[in-house]
Amino acid sequence: MDLLQNPTVVYLLIAVGLIIAVLAVAAPGTGFLELIALALLFTGGVAIFVYELPINAWALLVLLVGAILFVISIRRPRQIAVLVASIVAIVVGSAYLFQGPTWWMPGVNPYVALVVSVLSGGFFWFLARKAIEAGSTPPHQDLRALIGASGEAKTDIHQEGSVYVSGELWSARSDHPIPTGARVRVLEREGFTLKVETIEEPQNQPTAE
Repeated sequence: MDLLQNPTVVYLLIAVGLIIAVLAVAAPGTGFLELIALALLFTGGVAIFVYELPINAWALLVLLVGAILFVISIRRPRQIAVLVASIVAIVVGSAYLFQGPTWWMPGVNPYVALVVSVLSGGFFWFLARKAIEAGSTPPHQDLRALIGASGEAKTDIHQEGSVYVSGELWSARSDHPIPTGARVRVLEREGFTLKVETIEEPQNQPTAE
């Protein structure tokens, strides 16, 4: 357990725990990531308490400023100076999070703080920008316009099947069996599945003799 007396090790536990916690919130699943994050953060917190690792309050403030600048840089991607300033603040705050042997020496290995801050910062900046771009991109088509649209059954349809509507292939279901090749009309959309019905083809009128 002497390893937990090392501020750099404790910093890694907390940093990795926070990173995994953010990933768990962004992509909730079985709870496995949540347990790992909780275990790492708990271990880091216990180490700070048991071994009485002194924390620099000003370093926590610098980390907070860095986090705020990081959020601003995500919203304003063209202002590279803001992103650089946020990374510098996070690196400095991380390195001096724990008190070193003297007031001017960092308690956390600065190279470790640099690598963790740059890699994690770049990763989350990229993910956040992609999420913002995806959210602001208009859909290729108005999904509401699918209701009432007509198409063609590409397979036999009942409890499941597929139809070609508005230039795309969709999963489909119907209350009554529909044969392959039949013309169909969309009644409603249930997620990525369309509920359809058969379009009654007009029957040819008998010609008068």
